[in-house]
Amino acid sequence: MGLVNVERRGGIAVMTYANPPLGTMTASGAQEMLELFRPLSADPAVRSVIITGGLPDIFIRHYDVGELAVMGEQLKGAAAPPPSDAPPEQGYLALVDAIFAAPKPIIAAINGLCMGGGFELSLACDLRIASPTAGAIGLPETRVGIFPGGGGTQRLPRVVGEAKALEIILRGLTFSGAEAHAIGLVHELATDPLARALEIASEWETRGADGIAYAKRLTRAALDRPISEGLADERRSFLEVMRTPSARAGLAQGLPPAQIQKV
Repeated sequence: MGLVNVERRGGIAVMTYANPPLGTMTASGAQEMLELFRPLSADPAVRSVIITGGLPDIFIRHYDVGELAVMGEQLKGAAAPPPSDAPPEQGYLALVDAIFAAPKPIIAAINGLCMGGGFELSLACDLRIASPTAGAIGLPETRVGIFPGGGGTQRLPRVVGEAKALEIILRGLTFSGAEAHAIGLVHELATDPLARALEIASEWETRGADGIAYAKRLTRAALDRPISEGLADERRSFLEVMRTPSARAGLAQGLPPAQIQKV
C-alpha cells in the first residue's frame, strides 16, 4: 500500500498522508503525493483539496531526518550546485510549489504533529485548521543545524510578519495548536479539523471556479510586485473573469428575476 490515499467527496478531494509509525515525510512519500496531487489540481470537477494526516495526532511529523543526513553525506566535498531559477519538477519541493500554485483552494487539516517539512507543506496551503491539542506546530530545523528549506523562510514571514518569523525560525520554535492559532500560524481551531475543513470546502462547490482561481492567483502575487502592477493585473483579470460562464451564471443568480434575461 502507498503512503497517500485520495478520497473524493463530491467536488472535494481529501488527500491523507500516513507513513507509520512516525508519520515523517520522505522522498518517496512526497513524490507519491505530487503524482496524485497534479491531476486533482488540473481536474475541473475537483473544486478544492484537503490535506490531512492518516495517523492519530500526526499531520506530517517532519521531513525524515535520516534521509537528510544521507543527503548531507552525499554533498560533503561536492562542488556547490550552480545557481538556477528553474523550478523543481519532482519531489518535495515540486509538491509544495504545486500546492501553492494550484488554481483552487487547498486546506491543511492539521490533526496533530506538524513540524519542519510538514509545517512548510501546510504553509503552501491556503487555509490551515488545527486541533487545539496538536502537540507541536512550527519549524525546529535550526535545532539540528539546518534551516527550513522547503519554503519556510519565504512563506512564514508572509503569514506572521518578518519579526515573528525570525523568532520562530532562528530559535527553532514549535507551538501547541492553541498557541499556533494565537499567533496566526493557523486560521482556525477545531476538535475535528477534517470535519471543519469539509464544512468550509463545501462553500466552494456552488461558487464559480474561475472567480476563485483568479482571486487566489492575484492575492498570492500581491506582496511580490508593486501595487501598480498588481492593480493593473487585477483590473485586466476582472474583465477576463466577467466573460466566463461561471461568473455570468453567478451574477444572474444574484439579480432580481426581471433582470436575469438582460444578462
